[in-house]
Amino acid sequence: MQKETAIQHAADEAVRILREGGILLYPTDTVWGLGCDATNADAVAKIYALKRSENKKSMLVLCASTDMVVRYVDRAPGIAYEVMELATKPLTLILPGAAGVAPNLIPDEGTLGVRIPDHDFCQRMLRGLGRPIVSTSANISGEETPVGLEEVAREIVEGVDLVVDPRFAGKPTGRASSIIAFGEGGEVKIIRE
Repeated sequence: MQKETAIQHAADEAVRILREGGILLYPTDTVWGLGCDATNADAVAKIYALKRSENKKSMLVLCASTDMVVRYVDRAPGIAYEVMELATKPLTLILPGAAGVAPNLIPDEGTLGVRIPDHDFCQRMLRGLGRPIVSTSANISGEETPVGLEEVAREIVEGVDLVVDPRFAGKPTGRASSIIAFGEGGEVKIIRE
């Protein structure tokens, strides 16, 4: 029960920071990530500045469920949702018709990278916030992606508003998710296996 209380307290604190427009360094089911409220353009801009990158393709969002995904992409083919539901390992889908997220998160093609994490802490944050959370690797653009918190550059650690306690990391895969892009007509392109 004590661990349950601790993780919920930490998730509530993270949600408070997200609501205030802050940025987090947090564990996911893959690697440690930088995150913010995906609907807050100022917070998204802070992450680009910290990473020294304006690459919109490097930013994806975590959603609690397919129900949440549907609210933020409006042209995804039905097959994409089936693939999402059947995924047995971390999978990011690039979906057409991004809507309702910060404009500086959306690349010119109008797509949105979306992942539903199988991760207790992330799910608690997502349910608490009720909106998608940005997830991007916790590195300066062009540098190696850190797997664990101990590998994250000091500049990144010092540049966030909250570093989530590593006790809540769970059992991450230690590698980036697979990525599949879907077109409006159901076209499929594997970007990263």
